[in-house]
Amino acid sequence: MEQYGKILLIAMPAFLLLVLFEKWYGWKKGFDTVRNLDMISSLSSGITNVTKDVLGLSLAIISYQWMVSHWAVFHIEATWLTYLIAFFALDFSGYWVHRIAHEYNFFWNNHIIHHSSEEFNLACALRQSISVFVKLFTFFLLPAALLGVPEKVIAITAPLHLFAQFWYHTRQINKMGFLENIIVTPSHHRVHHAMNPEYLDKNYGQILIVWDKIFGTFQAELDSVPPVYGITRPAATWNPIKINFQHLWLLISDAIRTKNIQDKFLIWFKPTGWRPADVVEKYPTKKVEDVNSLEKYDTFATTFHHSWYWIQLASLLLFISYLFGNIALINAANTAYIYLYGLFVFISVYAISDLMDENKSAPYFEFIRASYGVYLIWLTNGWFGAEHFGYWIPYAIASYLVVSTVVSATIVQQQKANALKTVLSKN
Repeated sequence: MEQYGKILLIAMPAFLLLVLFEKWYGWKKGFDTVRNLDMISSLSSGITNVTKDVLGLSLAIISYQWMVSHWAVFHIEATWLTYLIAFFALDFSGYWVHRIAHEYNFFWNNHIIHHSSEEFNLACALRQSISVFVKLFTFFLLPAALLGVPEKVIAITAPLHLFAQFWYHTRQINKMGFLENIIVTPSHHRVHHAMNPEYLDKNYGQILIVWDKIFGTFQAELDSVPPVYGITRPAATWNPIKINFQHLWLLISDAIRTKNIQDKFLIWFKPTGWRPADVVEKYPTKKVEDVNSLEKYDTFATTFHHSWYWIQLASLLLFISYLFGNIALINAANTAYIYLYGLFVFISVYAISDLMDENKSAPYFEFIRASYGVYLIWLTNGWFGAEHFGYWIPYAIASYLVVSTVVSATIVQQQKANALKTVLSKN
């Protein structure tokens, strides 16, 4: 937990700088693929994901360590060859986990957030799930376990393998010659994120594209079919927490609504998107039929609003940077504190994105956040030990929370005025 947090303290600024560089490069080139609110939504999703991971809020049914200790045929030392084996094992496992997430209703909920952006850029790579609490597919690493690849080798290789999937989420790099036959390139992954019928459920590879070619799921990007990004049932929100559970809520609702007893159970294991016939007829959902007529989700935002959302994002990054850098200190005070801190981060993301969505409830969530923040200041007699670095820090945090609540209420009033103006102009 502590070690992973320190890794993220290095990775997060690097990813943010690359996201901003892509924005600048696209603007300079006249091909800007990054919308501001979409980017903030993506970065907020990344914040929730890394917070959940650092707090260890998931459990593997079968751990890799258990498989090695019980099933290993050989026991090998950690050499460069061992790391190479670990890389191939992780990539093979990643292909199948990824494919299952796309092909079955229940598992699609764990992955839908990653495809929810209607853009394709480096920021959307950070849209990662918080809805996975039980890891079911560790057994795909069985080949590595049988060979006796040490757990520490997997533990080191896995984050590197994950981070290496960041770079190809871009429209700024065209096809890459002979590399198209070996590794996953931006072109391959553009296909994967597209919802065009020609591209759906293709290119599941994470680093190597050869798995798709072996198992028949490869599709090259076609010049005649420009990719259209997003999901066929649009998320229609900037809120990453809502997106993480939208599909699950639909499955639960459909399972309750259907009169067919068999369908109540089958719906979870049917192909992604399947719904009981009686439910489809009575409770239709909005679905993109013609991808070329897609109207991208957007909300009203002035220059002031955009600036405020960035201030909020920057404050969130400061909050989680302190958490990741001081896990041992916070844990030493009370082992429950890191989870209370994590809850503050999640409430913050929800409140900020609710405001971006123009929801009238935004000031109430902001008030809840401020109240909870003040409670944490009282509970920890400062801010989780930060007062030792400066007595003024708890006062600064309390002041920020008050200002944030006032600004949120002000923005909602401006949003209401704009909505009324839009209605009057149409009449």
